[in-house]
Amino acid sequence: MRVTHAVLGAAAVLALAGCGAGGEGGEKVPPTATGSLESLAAEVRCKPNMQTDADEIRQAICRNGDGRFVLATFATDRGQREWINDAKDYGGYYLVGRKWVAVGDDGVVEALRGTLGGDVEIGTDHHAHSG
Repeated sequence: MRVTHAVLGAAAVLALAGCGAGGEGGEKVPPTATGSLESLAAEVRCKPNMQTDADEIRQAICRNGDGRFVLATFATDRGQREWINDAKDYGGYYLVGRKWVAVGDDGVVEALRGTLGGDVEIGTDHHAHSG
């Protein structure tokens, strides 16, 4: 299933990103951005490195002055929600807009939110688990 590969790609980036320092920015959040992966990437000043370019999902790794993150766009709301629900098992921070998501550490996601708007969702924290 292609979605599983996309989730694993996001998990790999999260592992590379590590944990960031949290911030409680009191800044106003702009209206949630819309558009293609390329237009969203341009808004946050990153050149997307495409990882998946399929009908149902387009996913790229991005880096800008705030850090490294995954940016993904989806053909349907349902496909987006299924992807997020699966990806949250890997932990991380998710900035969610209409048919798009940005995944990174908390500092990067908060910085992106200042430009793209959207809602922050937090994945499962596995730090307390022993293995």
